[in-house]
Amino acid sequence: MSKFENIEYTALLSTFKELLKQNKLKFTKQREVILKTLYEQNEHFTPEDLYIYLKTKYPELNIGIATVYRTLNLLEESHMVTSISFGVAGKKFELANKPHHDHMICKSCGLIIEFQNEKIEQLQMDIAKVHNFHITSHLMQLRGLCERCSKENSNH
Repeated sequence: MSKFENIEYTALLSTFKELLKQNKLKFTKQREVILKTLYEQNEHFTPEDLYIYLKTKYPELNIGIATVYRTLNLLEESHMVTSISFGVAGKKFELANKPHHDHMICKSCGLIIEFQNEKIEQLQMDIAKVHNFHITSHLMQLRGLCERCSKENSNH
């Protein structure tokens, strides 16, 4: 971790500890590694994927799937993480400390591609202005097929 990342993570950890305290929950190593993993890994995790990753990376920790679910839900409720819904397939979570971005999601394999586009952002603001609408947040998800799945589909 660079010095900047260290300061950023320390602040994030401090906010997390305060959140746990407010919710009358204990700060545990298990909860800390959930936050640390979300911070260090630039991925979108399902609770199950995160659980398997943590069991592999920290075999000495007695971490349960319920702890992963509860911690992710608490972090989402406090806006420290965001999620993308996959309907009956569940949610994938990411830390909310990234700059604003949108997502393209493959309906076949679940690949998530993050993107930023200033023209789209400006167009949204222009549309809101025309309608005298004040945007406080937004979430754009484009769903379709990634390049690999498109090729596989065309071969059938």
